[in-house]
Amino acid sequence: MSAPILWIAVPFIAGVLILFFFREEYVAYLGGAAATALALIAFVIPIDAALLLGGISIKIAPSVEVFGRSFSLPAADAPLLTMIYGSAALWFFGAKVSRSAHRFVALGLIICALLTASIAVEPFLYAALLLEIAAMLTIPLLAPLYQKPSRGVIRFLVYQTLAMPFILFSGWLLAGAEASPADVNAAIQSGLLALMGFAFLFSVFPLYSWIPQIMEETAPYAAGFLLWALPTFTAIFALGFFERYIWLLNTPQIAAAILFSGVLMTASGGLFAAAQRHLGRIFGYAVVAEVGLILVALGLHSSESANLVFLIVLPRSLELSVYALALSVVKGAAYRLSFDDVKGLIRKYPIAVGALIVAHLSLAGFPLLAGFPSRLALWRELSAQSLTAAFWVFFGMAGLIVAAARALSALVAADDDAKWQINESWIQSLMLGLGVLGIFILGMFPQMLAPFLANLPQLFERLAQ
Repeated sequence: MSAPILWIAVPFIAGVLILFFFREEYVAYLGGAAATALALIAFVIPIDAALLLGGISIKIAPSVEVFGRSFSLPAADAPLLTMIYGSAALWFFGAKVSRSAHRFVALGLIICALLTASIAVEPFLYAALLLEIAAMLTIPLLAPLYQKPSRGVIRFLVYQTLAMPFILFSGWLLAGAEASPADVNAAIQSGLLALMGFAFLFSVFPLYSWIPQIMEETAPYAAGFLLWALPTFTAIFALGFFERYIWLLNTPQIAAAILFSGVLMTASGGLFAAAQRHLGRIFGYAVVAEVGLILVALGLHSSESANLVFLIVLPRSLELSVYALALSVVKGAAYRLSFDDVKGLIRKYPIAVGALIVAHLSLAGFPLLAGFPSRLALWRELSAQSLTAAFWVFFGMAGLIVAAARALSALVAADDDAKWQINESWIQSLMLGLGVLGIFILGMFPQMLAPFLANLPQLFERLAQ
């Protein structure tokens, strides 16, 4: 057994089988159990090392070749695989509660397999093609069958598709720049093309207009999964890209452009979130601000960049899954998510509303919540380089807190004679309660992430120099 077969082929085949051969009521448990098993295997069984279980010797080979292309997942990728499939398990178990299990779990497993393949493939620029295929597979999640995709979905697909030729062409030019490093013009052109490609992948301002649109037009849980998966894997792909072409980040103009883009996304995302009157759009702009923080960490030109990226990425699956699940429960009650439609809903769905506000505050970096340690570490590193940039990042986070306050004011605006009720099902209450508890635990005990933070940045040793 090889690692690419285990963590790419197996979940891909499992997703296909679930899609065509299993009934709705079982798929959430099957998908969640499969993702959990893959995460545990990555955590327990070492790659490319013999493990004795009784009289049986088990060894997982690190690579395999398919059609002349190598897929490699060395031992150093084990923490990354644990993070990916452990996070996916949270989403798959939650799909049962959100009433969107069948296609969501099946396509979710296939998407996770393709995104894992984007990390493993060599030459690594083929990752752009795999990211594009994964983006295309999200369309059936976001658009119901026999219904025309919304404008936000179409815009998302267009932007993701435009990113691919920029990334591939920049890789071709970068190979030439490596062969003749004295050609300054080729280096500048390749760097600019790479930045354009990542601008589309990360949806840099003003290219993020599709994010609040899909949160307004589509199912919150499926859209939330998309907004977790693609930015997370794009960040990992970007780290690998800059690890290979480290001279790009060492170019002051390119590092400054990445940092400026991240600060602009964070500040504008927080500002626009504070101005919204729709819970879904607020969620979308909160994600925009968080992706901006990832770009800020990438553009810091610091040995701590990889550490900061993973410190932001690790808790975001829990935050976004709780947020999206709470939005799904609220939307099931109010149908639409505008402030007028959800007014006073806290008295009917107090657990969902409480989980929604806690998850949003965590994205805003509120103290004692899961997002706070990463924001604090980022502010400390950023303020040492630019107080102006640190101020605008703080401005964006403050905007998210204002958005949370406005949303809460609408959700609590009930009539005086309205009675308090708990209309969430027991499983909805359980999963939302566990999610909120996890957000508080990661906020108060961030050292729980230390085993991952100690190993994940080792994948990008040149960035840490």
